[in-house]
Amino acid sequence: MVRLSNGYATHFTPSKWKYAHATFYGDDSASETMGGACGYGNLFNNGYGTNTAALSTVLFNNGYGCGSCYQIMCVGSKWCNRGRGHGPTSITITATNLCPPNWAQDSNAGGWCNPPRAHFDLSMPAFKKLAFWKAGIVPVQYRRVPCAKKGGIRFSFQGNNYWLLTTVMNVGGAGDIAKMWVKGSRTGWISMSHNWGASYQAFGQLGGQCLSFKIQSYSTRETIVAYNVVPPYWSVGMTYQAKVNFR
Repeated sequence: MVRLSNGYATHFTPSKWKYAHATFYGDDSASETMGGACGYGNLFNNGYGTNTAALSTVLFNNGYGCGSCYQIMCVGSKWCNRGRGHGPTSITITATNLCPPNWAQDSNAGGWCNPPRAHFDLSMPAFKKLAFWKAGIVPVQYRRVPCAKKGGIRFSFQGNNYWLLTTVMNVGGAGDIAKMWVKGSRTGWISMSHNWGASYQAFGQLGGQCLSFKIQSYSTRETIVAYNVVPPYWSVGMTYQAKVNFR
């Protein structure tokens, strides 16, 4: 069941195009992109693949940018790849990591992720879809786009019976999260605090109860309710999938 705060379902619409730059980190295996500040763990196993990026501080937004999706085009560089119509190639990526500031370098000479710059540090496979890798850095246009996800939102559990730490993955629509609540079969709705990245926590005795979640999108402020996602015999280290998602 889905309940939206404004009473009706809407699709997340793309934003206007803006300008930034893109670099890459790691190698063709994309192994260095695993984990990351959003807490998604193994990006292959969890459905994110290699079309991912570490965002600069401004775009990362203290973790509230995790899960957001961007369409990116390489523009204005001889290193840009060309598509079938000889126009710029575009890719869609998901934000999975933070590109931290480098205060030892100027923002225009190595400190690419320093505030207030908007910057994308892509996985190497993603960067190579846009441009020749030897370029190192290329100018891009970017815009927010809906995250097209298969299936429902997923909840990965850590913690214990008295402290629940949940990483939220596979979020559709805007892809981002502003607030979360959890409800046990013997409790009311409990507000969860933002721990880090895409992880939220609740303190309380929730063991042995069937759990439901309520999630509010950061960008659209819509709220989705996923009832009885988790069985009463839940355990940490497991991931549970809802039947609902944002659009």
